[in-house]
Amino acid sequence: MVENVASTVAELEPEDFYLLSGLEQGMRFSEWVDREKLPEFTEMTPEETDYRLNRCADRDLVEGKTIQYDGYRLAFEGYDALALHTFAERDTVAGVGAPLGVGKESDVYEVSSYRSFALKFHREGYTEFREVMQERDYTADRDHVSWLYTARKAAEREFETLEALYPDVSVPRPVDHNRHAIVMEKLPGPELADARLESQQVVGVLDLILREVTTACRVGYVHADLSEYNVAVGEEGVAIFDWPQSVPTDHENASELLERDVANLLGYFSRKYPRETPDVDPERVADAVERGEFDSVEAFA
Repeated sequence: MVENVASTVAELEPEDFYLLSGLEQGMRFSEWVDREKLPEFTEMTPEETDYRLNRCADRDLVEGKTIQYDGYRLAFEGYDALALHTFAERDTVAGVGAPLGVGKESDVYEVSSYRSFALKFHREGYTEFREVMQERDYTADRDHVSWLYTARKAAEREFETLEALYPDVSVPRPVDHNRHAIVMEKLPGPELADARLESQQVVGVLDLILREVTTACRVGYVHADLSEYNVAVGEEGVAIFDWPQSVPTDHENASELLERDVANLLGYFSRKYPRETPDVDPERVADAVERGEFDSVEAFA
């Protein structure tokens, strides 16, 4: 858990971070780093490297294997520690609080700074690495792709997309990014899936979301994974989050992905609010969104 990693980071010494950084560098070339080669990456003596390796292993920041050869790699907790250390050095994060959401591809925690933010750790590739490699196009051009690279690229893409969209589109304001982690504003309310809308709110909220999707298209992005689980609903409006799979509007599959996003959204509203949701053709709505001409879903009823 990240809360435990945060307390562990406070115990670590500069040389411990040299060890973790050395493993990070070595994993650019292979999943496991030979113990004998580690001093080349840590720039420490073999004796100091071994001492730091044992300290980090005792804190579950690194993993080892002795079959075939004596090799080590970062555990995700070690990668978390490196990111947290960097955020602390930048004064972006002063403390880690309670979890805000824990899922298969990301963990989100409340963090303190000059105000309260959300800290998102991307987990893509750690447990289902082969599947993620095949599905995500940002891993397609590398012969050796570690889960570190997959998670880092997902965070990098999401942060760049948030920077491009904010403030024109209602997304969490991006604050800082390092490795596989993003610091951003907290969501304004619960996920759409957990929100309880009054009958008179249903069409209005649906329109708000689709207008944000329309604006995102104008800016140049399609979410490509839109559902009731990555839209937040608050008193001041809606916010769309989780953008690592986004594609530019000139992507060859952008129109298809946009139509899927719209269909997912309309399908959810139709299932949960069948009486209030107009019966419309997702393809027509998506076409209007893509052309920047969407205003209200009732116009397609």
